[in-house]
Amino acid sequence: MYKKLLLSLAPVVAACVTVNIYFPAAAVQRAADKIVGETWGEQGKEGVKEAPKSGSTVAGRNYAFAGFAREAFAQEADVNVSNPAIRGLKDSIKARSESIKPYMDRGNVGISRDGLLVVRTTEGLNLKERAEVQQLVGAENRDREALYGEIARANNFPRERVADIKRIFAKSWIEQARSGWWIEDAQGNWRKK
Repeated sequence: MYKKLLLSLAPVVAACVTVNIYFPAAAVQRAADKIVGETWGEQGKEGVKEAPKSGSTVAGRNYAFAGFAREAFAQEADVNVSNPAIRGLKDSIKARSESIKPYMDRGNVGISRDGLLVVRTTEGLNLKERAEVQQLVGAENRDREALYGEIARANNFPRERVADIKRIFAKSWIEQARSGWWIEDAQGNWRKK
């Protein structure tokens, strides 16, 4: 009787087993901060917070040891962001950045809450500039999306982790934005940084 009950429950129990694949969010954040800084020139460093320095007290030494342990683990959890496809996408984003920045400085282009660029207004642009800004924003967003997918592939992350990578990069794009650029907040409102 119990044997039959156990055998009948086996498929249910097996179906409930999930595999929890570790996702190194902190390592992805470090990679995102580095890539955004490299491609956009690290213009918004005032928005990026540094870790506090450890002191010489006993408590400071304990924190220093914890920092050492954290750093040792972080080195194990680094993500691969240097394959040819990723380097090509980073180069493309970097090459385009100087053409996009004037539109961002004037407020025509802003950074949406998902880290993609948006043409906020074409006011003050002639026909040629309107076409150029649309083309630049479209190409930039395609490269950003491709970059996130390529990072997932290079690190054997499941496809559903691309959304996490995009969210992490969005934080970096917004934090490293130049003062005066337009940013969309979580509620969909636009404000100058």
